[in-house]
Amino acid sequence: MSTRIVLVRHAQSVWPKHGEPDDDERPLTARGLADAELLVPRLVAYRPTAVLSSPQRRAVQTVTPAALALGLEVIAWPELREWESGLLPSADWEELYRRSWEHPESAHGEGESLDGLTRRAGRALARVATVHPDETVLVGSHGTFASRALIAAGHRADWDFCRTMPMPAIYEVTSSPAGAA
Repeated sequence: MSTRIVLVRHAQSVWPKHGEPDDDERPLTARGLADAELLVPRLVAYRPTAVLSSPQRRAVQTVTPAALALGLEVIAWPELREWESGLLPSADWEELYRRSWEHPESAHGEGESLDGLTRRAGRALARVATVHPDETVLVGSHGTFASRALIAAGHRADWDFCRTMPMPAIYEVTSSPAGAA
């Protein structure tokens, strides 16, 4: 038994404010909202039976148009949220993220390590497969989460892959209740 999981990285969102913790309610831009609408035919074509999402607004907004077209509810799962890096948004965020990718076992303050995120993503994929066996499920999420979920599912992803991931982006993985495959 395996579940097809369609990871959807959110569309373009409003940039976070430098020096302040990221805001879970940060929305999509007008372009992001338009791109979410343009995703509908592609996402509907997967014929998903469920639409799950990070509870963060930008992820929910990206998959909501497809969910509406399918007559499905968007169900928020906290474990699908973006990496809780422990870093405040800053002008040098790319350098800090690059270092984190070079040392995925390290964490910043009370933040989550990238290795920890990979484990969380793997558990989330396995939970999707347990709750939705042999189904196709859309999962609205984020760039770093999607990258680490791909790693958990046995695919290759590195900092350059994550850094250049488009907004939005779609990736397909399979998972079983025993874990990502």
